[in-house]
Amino acid sequence: MLQQINKKIIFYISLVIILGTFNNKNLKNFDLPKIDMVDIEGIEFNDNEYSKITDLIKLNNLLSIQKFQIKEILNSNNLIEEYEVFKRYPSSIAIKIVKTNFLASTNINGKNYLVGSNGKFISAKNHSKNLPFVFGNFEIEKFLEFKNIILQTEFKYNNIKNFFYFPSGRWDIEMNSGVLIKLPITGIKESLNLSIDLLNKKEFGNIKILDIRQKNQIVIND
Repeated sequence: MLQQINKKIIFYISLVIILGTFNNKNLKNFDLPKIDMVDIEGIEFNDNEYSKITDLIKLNNLLSIQKFQIKEILNSNNLIEEYEVFKRYPSSIAIKIVKTNFLASTNINGKNYLVGSNGKFISAKNHSKNLPFVFGNFEIEKFLEFKNIILQTEFKYNNIKNFFYFPSGRWDIEMNSGVLIKLPITGIKESLNLSIDLLNKKEFGNIKILDIRQKNQIVIND
């Protein structure tokens, strides 16, 4: 970090010296070097996407380009979870990208999408058989909140086959074993832990539906 700061200081001092040697007439014709190299790590773009990103960045120099310009370019790609941008003086930029994780599949208005951990729907040609499917008209923020609750329990996310979201804000879970768990709107964490305790008992090995929507009441269907 200190070395990078020192490089910036040297660059600015050199720039001041250079500019100080120009008169007003020459200064009008003086251009800072454009960005000539963009190094992107962490994700693969097709040729068109890569050219779009690099061409927009290369229209600027390191002094004129603003963070919001790069942010706008990168945020338009739904595959990106987070990123860091490093300016390398005098004329190059390095971008390190973390790709989003795919959490589930869904279908919206007849089109297939993947649910990203970055809070975005990513267009997909087909549903992923390795991911749970989400039924219902849900907001992605609500799904991420629900998933975070699951991660706070002993419930195994990779044991989930399907999610069902209802307009009331309630969720059902279908496990890979075929068991359907009907959850309440509130107290989800406690309900998930209770369901795991019950499903681990031998006497409940043939359960098909576990209904714990009502407080202090459990309905079991074999």
